[in-house]
Amino acid sequence: MTQKFKNYINGKWVDATVGETYENRNPANGNLLGIFPKSSRHDVLKAIDAAHKAYLHWRLVPAPKRGEILYRVGQLLVERKEQIASEMTMEMGKVVKETRGDVQEGIDMSFFAAGEGRRLLGDTTPSELPNKFAMSVRMPIGVIGVITPWNFPMAIPTWKIMPALVAGNAIVWKPARWTPWSAYNLTKALEEAGLPVGVLNLVFGFGGAVGDPMVEDKRIGMISFTGSTDVGTNLQARCPKTYKRVSCEMGGKNAIMVMDDADLDLAVEGIIWSAFGTTGQRCTACSRLIAHKKIIKPLTEKVVARAKALRLGDGLDPKTEMGPVVNADARAKIHEYVQIGKREGAKLLCGGYMPDKPPLNKGYFYAPTVFGGVTPKMRIAQEEIFGPVLGIIACGSLEEAVTINNETDFGLSSAIYTKDVNRAFHAMRDIDTGLCYINSGTIGAEVHLPFGGTRGTGNGHREAGQEALTTFTEWKSIFVDFSGKLQKAQIDEVKVAKK
Repeated sequence: MTQKFKNYINGKWVDATVGETYENRNPANGNLLGIFPKSSRHDVLKAIDAAHKAYLHWRLVPAPKRGEILYRVGQLLVERKEQIASEMTMEMGKVVKETRGDVQEGIDMSFFAAGEGRRLLGDTTPSELPNKFAMSVRMPIGVIGVITPWNFPMAIPTWKIMPALVAGNAIVWKPARWTPWSAYNLTKALEEAGLPVGVLNLVFGFGGAVGDPMVEDKRIGMISFTGSTDVGTNLQARCPKTYKRVSCEMGGKNAIMVMDDADLDLAVEGIIWSAFGTTGQRCTACSRLIAHKKIIKPLTEKVVARAKALRLGDGLDPKTEMGPVVNADARAKIHEYVQIGKREGAKLLCGGYMPDKPPLNKGYFYAPTVFGGVTPKMRIAQEEIFGPVLGIIACGSLEEAVTINNETDFGLSSAIYTKDVNRAFHAMRDIDTGLCYINSGTIGAEVHLPFGGTRGTGNGHREAGQEALTTFTEWKSIFVDFSGKLQKAQIDEVKVAKK
């Protein structure tokens, strides 16, 4: 019998108010995985009510105690890693070794944020007046609205939820409609770890029906969003109207630059992993290969051969190297971009089709695709495709490669392969992206370092690392005057005794 899931509001698992539901299906074969609530504004408002009330108590729980709960979450995720990874593969398609990595990021962030509960560092600084103490401390924002995507349904939610919780905030969470099972699994771990009633509320549903009330309600002090550029741009325009902070992580058009002195075999490993890992459905995926003219021919041959050889299939099969894309709409968008590339004059070197033979015809599979002869201003070199499509662009120097890399609307991740330490340091200095890899691919972020990008990739906030605490806290400056009299900063003159 198919399992029916519920929202989690004020510490209880409850049906959506209007009783509507939707199906969660496996993109590899169409199998029904579960029935989930299709929530309405009324459900969101109940969740905000619960979070607002719970915040008043949660903020007063000592941060080390909040951290201990998150540590227990991490332990539960360790125990359930295989189960959660398998269920994640079933609902969004990527191969199980990658979903294990997704869960591992959730584990890492849980433990990292738990440790921050014993720090949450502020600053002390000398006052300019005698007998006066000055310091700054972090304060929680209040209720955080969390809106997460489907491609990393454990990692990205924990990047947001764990730092927000350890800082003393309460949460209303809308997960992506395509990965509700993973959201349920994380919420169960938080519940069983002892998170107090109402501190985290999970509301399943579609786009505006759930998201709009979160944006409009003044009791939510911040929206933390990862997803499309269109939605993120809309949020940045709307949130200030209700005095909300908004943190947006959006698109990417990431490039790997390969210089003429690079180890080509090593570069190919990084290119294939970055372009076709998660079926290209990562914000950090490599969709542009900027190759020096001296090595572009042999490099292209190696990349195309490896792409053609990738084994497609169900992500639970240990032999599978690339799973399906998440749904029919995503596959249709990818295929349309392939047609655009052809019309622009790029040369299709492999892929560019939807497999139509069993068992792949039962799912949303798309062949690994490589274009040659791509120029920097083509749409397939400028716009995010979010699928297994790689365009190869020629360059004649490091300087030209960096210029091509930087001249897009996005600035999330980049990589360079070179054996020249001078070239590497010039690239590290001049590349305009939030993440930069040397002799590695464009993917592989670690939770103790800030994650985010420049230009249209985001709006300046960073996730992960200690910077995540700045995203989810307010700074308060405190002055303690123990002089016993009124001292006027910048007005009273402090006399210094002379010998």
